[in-house]
Parts: sequence; C-alpha cells; structure tokens
Amino acid sequence: MNLSTLIKQYFHSSNNDVTIDVFDEKNIYSVYQRVVSVLTQHIDIETTVLQAMSYCFYEILDNVLTHSGKELGTVITHYDAANHILSFLVADDGIGVQASLSENEKYLNISEPEALKICIKDAVTDGKGMGFGLYSTSLLARDAGLRFEVRSGNHTLQVNGVESTSESEFWQGTIIYLQLRTNKEINPAEVVANRTNVAAQYNETFLNDNELEELW
Repeated sequence: MNLSTLIKQYFHSSNNDVTIDVFDEKNIYSVYQRVVSVLTQHIDIETTVLQAMSYCFYEILDNVLTHSGKELGTVITHYDAANHILSFLVADDGIGVQASLSENEKYLNISEPEALKICIKDAVTDGKGMGFGLYSTSLLARDAGLRFEVRSGNHTLQVNGVESTSESEFWQGTIIYLQLRTNKEINPAEVVANRTNVAAQYNETFLNDNELEELW
C-alpha cells in the first residue's frame, strides 16, 4: 500500500502532520481507542461530533476485517484545529466493494459504479454484516461532513450534498475518506437512526466522571 500517494492525494495541505496506524484483528480496538482518545483531548471539538464519529469510525475499521478479505487495514488521521476540520481515511488492498457485495446473490451482477452508489444505503450488505456502518457514516457526513468519499477499483463515490460517481485512478481494495466540521453541534442519535445510544457509549468509554458532570 502506497501511503505516500494516499497522503499526497488526501492530506496534501497537512504538511505531513498525520497519524498513521495499521490495524488487524488483534489491535483494532486499541487503535480505535487511541485515535478517539487523542481527539477527546481537544476541548474545541464538539462532543456530539465525537459521539457520532466514534461509532462510525469503529464500524469502518471493522468493515475492513469483515469484508475486504484481508487481515490488515490502514488508518490515517489529521486534525486541523485552526479550521476545525477532522479528516480520517481508512484503506485496504482487498477485494473491493463490487466483489464484496457480489457475494450476496442479490447483488451478483452489480456494476462497480452501482455497488458504490448502494453501499452507503441502509441494510446493503454482502451477507456478513448488517449493512449499517457506511449508512450511518453517510448520515454523519450529512450532518457534519465536508467531504465523504468511497473509492474502490476504478471509481469513486463522492457525497457532498448530492451523490456522484466518477472514474478515478485505480485502487485495489477500498478507501473510505471523511472530513468533518468539528465545531458544529449535531444530534448523534440521528446519525445512528436511533438504533443505539452512541452518546452513552462514547461517554462511558472516553470521558471521566468530572467530564460527564460538565456535560450536564
């Protein structure tokens, strides 16, 4: 995996001030905890964004191990405090979105652009999951997003108010890229369609008692 290319394409204005983690089945949770814990220390990041982002972030990491056919994934993160922008990218060099979805007979003959268009819809899955991770991420992008991309094979889906799919430089596997406004208050329950209490999950995992009291 060419990390320098990814950084150049997606983090060109960060002056290489990015954090890179490689994760697998053994360390996925520790990588998740470390990344979110570091972000939690930035008091200027809106807590509701972190509550929703933490859920979506873990789902995207888990998607790599569940659907890509690979044992490793890479995550790159960057926080621009001056402009209140959080960016993260999760990449793998696995089978890609189209091949993964085609494992489900319902999507057996789906094209690559079609696969990218539907992979962010609710309950679209290859049969190995619930099809909720990218859907909830699309809702997070709707509420706090600046840029949301799903790139796989020869195509990229861009979601920025409207959804569009275009040809792009070939990528073996899948890239999920998300930029978030961190100074905008959102409703984290709406990001997960009220199916789980992401606020409580985040608070219990990442905030101490004193910080919880300050929220109220």
